Amino acid sequence: MAVAPSPLSALRRFAKPRPVVERCELCGLELPKEHQHLLEPANRKLLCACDACAILFDTGENGRFRRIPRRIRKLVDFQITDEQWAGLHLPINLAFIYRSTPAKRVIAMYPSPAGATESLLNLESWDELIAVNPILREMQPDVESLLINRVGDERHYWMAPIDECFRLVGVIRGSWRGLSGGHEVWGKIKDFFDDLGKRGSEVRVEGDGGQRA
Repeated sequence: MAVAPSPLSALRRFAKPRPVVERCELCGLELPKEHQHLLEPANRKLLCACDACAILFDTGENGRFRRIPRRIRKLVDFQITDEQWAGLHLPINLAFIYRSTPAKRVIAMYPSPAGATESLLNLESWDELIAVNPILREMQPDVESLLINRVGDERHYWMAPIDECFRLVGVIRGSWRGLSGGHEVWGKIKDFFDDLGKRGSEVRVEGDGGQRA
């Protein structure tokens, strides 16, 4: 004889959390897990977008939104000395640098437990880096950045989409514990860069347009 389900078991079934569905923030269309992003440079706001809206609202440097590219490039022979790094006056060994159209200057930011924090950038030192790493001239304003990881023995440099940089900020903010961050956050940072390496390609710095090293 079959046993009828109890009212409590039925409630449990309906109480299960439903999966979160991401939608285009411009038209409301349901989005797949991998989808495009737009940036509103005026306030650094990121928006999830379907392919149609990403194309429609990508109006170039003078428009309200800019489409964020998906290319991830690891600069395997990036040229920077310890003195040049010190000259950038960044307080920690994780940072991303990009050219801001609204601010009309190059901006350096670093992740912190409080979020993305802007650091004063020595423009003379930045110009020196461009001179020896001409591929940096290819960075699209607002939406691409030089992402730097010099934590511990790491010396890795990427040209990465700006949303990846803010994803790193979110990883650190969400997993930071105590004054030093705790063991978890450093593992999360390693996982982030391991994932970036799997999705990116290696290029030289001479401005080869993405040619694999």
